[in-house]
Amino acid sequence: MTYLIEGLCPDRFAPLFALDDAGLAAINARRVTATADRGFPCRISLEDAKAGEELILLHHTSHDVETPYRSAYAIYVRPGVVAARYRDETPPVFEGRSLALRAFDAEGMLQTARIAAPGEADGAIRDLFADEGISYIDAHNAAYGCFAARIERDES
Repeated sequence: MTYLIEGLCPDRFAPLFALDDAGLAAINARRVTATADRGFPCRISLEDAKAGEELILLHHTSHDVETPYRSAYAIYVRPGVVAARYRDETPPVFEGRSLALRAFDAEGMLQTARIAAPGEADGAIRDLFADEGISYIDAHNAAYGCFAARIERDES
């Protein structure tokens, strides 16, 4: 069994970078500058922005399903980056962070969940996918609760 983790598609966020601060505020988004090399995780590149880099902080629906488990929270995105793709390995943005792994069936219903301490994500993902009823896993930062990435079964 292999798994795939991909960053969000940059095309859907590109128009945000052309908005001024008032335009961003109108959609409850903010332009921010990273103040450190860690703590500003881009959901497109699946890497932390470096100090001085510009990002947009916005509200994002990460689990857009017609179930009680529909979920949305704030995420950061950076301009000019490509969507990351990791097969059978975890992205840099997972490193050093505790993750809440929420495992869902094909209908978007939560089946189980697990906390993975730093360095434990790969094993936890494989354990969760050992259950054939798990279609995908949403990873969230355990402390702040923000969406980190979707983890899919890789059937290729």
